[in-house]
Amino acid sequence: QVQLVESGGGLVQAGGSLRLSCAASGRTFGTYDMGWYRQAPGKEREFVAAIRRGIGITNYADSVKGRFTISRDNTKNTVLLQMNSLKLEDTAIYYCNAQVYSIDYWGQGTQVTVSS
Repeated sequence: QVQLVESGGGLVQAGGSLRLSCAASGRTFGTYDMGWYRQAPGKEREFVAAIRRGIGITNYADSVKGRFTISRDNTKNTVLLQMNSLKLEDTAIYYCNAQVYSIDYWGQGTQVTVSS
C-alpha cells in the first residue's frame, strides 16, 4: 500500500506560479512511476505530467508543455510539479499518482484555482 499526500495548491492570478508537492510512503520510492493528473468541474480526470522511475524520463500533456515541470527527489520520497504561466483553464483539483507494479495509487487531491 502506497500513501500519497499532496500539498501546495491555492489561489493564484493568471500568469502566476504555484508548486505542488506529493509525499509518498514506502521504502522503494525510486521504483515508482509518478505522475500528476487533474480534474476540472464537470470534466473527466486528465493526465498532466509523469516522471518515470530510473533515469526519470518525463512527459507532459500538450496543454502544459513549456509551462509545467515535473521532478522527483528519491531521497525525500517526493515529486514536485512546478506550474508557471498559469491560465484560467488550469483551474482543477490536482491529484498525485503512483504506479507500482501496475497498481495505481492516488492522493486525495489539492485544489488549484487560477483567477483573472
